Amino acid sequence: MAGKAAGEDAVEAFFGKLPEDRRAALKAVRETIRANLPEGYEELVGGMISYVVPLSRFPKTYNKQPLMLAAIAAPKTAMALHLVAAYMDPAMQSWFETAYRATGKRFDMGAGCVRFRKLDDLPLDLVGQAIARVPMERYVAMHEAAAAARKKK
Repeated sequence: MAGKAAGEDAVEAFFGKLPEDRRAALKAVRETIRANLPEGYEELVGGMISYVVPLSRFPKTYNKQPLMLAAIAAPKTAMALHLVAAYMDPAMQSWFETAYRATGKRFDMGAGCVRFRKLDDLPLDLVGQAIARVPMERYVAMHEAAAAARKKK
């Protein structure tokens, strides 16, 4: 993985709270993200496992929190993969949705959040491609362009 790993104790604590089937699925998603994560991103663990632009690289966030590229979570009714770049970039969202639907797997996505009930519902190779498509410099530029557009309104 090109990004910095979160403490394995925190990762294990996150996974330890999950039922075995969800734990195995989200571990596979984590491995896919880590294998495809462009250089410079860091992994953080809290209520979810996030992949972020470190504050040392981009401290000018509105909420003083690192910019999140992606995250995995385990809400009560399904598992979730947050792809913030797909939310920010309509072209990426269109590419991702088209490629996802072409797999024949059930597509359930809203505002950058892909919901899935079992690992077989998520095309891991496509997740890896989506993560790899967003080097940190591109992501920071996307964020800055979106912030500038909001200011003009």
